[in-house]
Amino acid sequence: MYVFICEDSLEGIFTGVYDACASRLGHRNIRLATGEPENYELFSEYIHVAPSADKTGKVIRTITSRFGMQFYESIYQAAMSGKPSSGRKMDKADAIYETILLALASGDGQKVLLSLGEPCVYRIFELCRATNREACHHLEFLRFSELENGVLFATIHPKDNVLPYLAEHFTDRLPSENFMIYDATHQSVAVHKALSNYILTDAADLDLEKVSRYSSDEEAFRQLWLTFFDHIAIESRKNPGLQMQLIPKRYWADTQEYSRFC
Repeated sequence: MYVFICEDSLEGIFTGVYDACASRLGHRNIRLATGEPENYELFSEYIHVAPSADKTGKVIRTITSRFGMQFYESIYQAAMSGKPSSGRKMDKADAIYETILLALASGDGQKVLLSLGEPCVYRIFELCRATNREACHHLEFLRFSELENGVLFATIHPKDNVLPYLAEHFTDRLPSENFMIYDATHQSVAVHKALSNYILTDAADLDLEKVSRYSSDEEAFRQLWLTFFDHIAIESRKNPGLQMQLIPKRYWADTQEYSRFC
């Protein structure tokens, strides 16, 4: 068995798919994995894959031209998922690899995605569902704050890499605003300049002290909102358990009215 170890990213996984197909080692003898395994197996050879933008582009072009954008979107959403492959769950890189092989063999990507009896396809379905759920939650809970320079800034801590979905959504909804969305989990940031498209970039150089300087209006409106929130609350009907069901506690740090309880 040959195990191709990929970086846990779209570029890393697609490079692994490309190298696995080009190796001609036999598809049944190949498995893909995101990251080093906990336990190495006997009689297995481990091959480390360096991400390549060129190889990634070739895989994307092949998928989109032969199976369409809907198939590519499903594979993309699965790659963006942070759902762990614990226990008997198939690694997402291996699920993507095997699903692409099935599509290449059948020639019909949409038919393959409906074949939930296939373990790899069902795994893709699970990963897509997790990514979509996470994206929907952050669309509901994401809060922008106005900085001193007038830029709208938001911080999120998602399980899955949903930043591209959020950036696209708010670019469509707030086209005339300058805004930034900082993904603290994956250390990336989406930057949108008014009346232009957004860009995704690494957040290693982001000045966290600078983006915590809020405008005077922001501070005033925050206080107004918190005062309103506290005054409409009915003390005898407070239900922390229900609050955690409606707004899971992992979102509280990024939600103004609950961050003070973190």
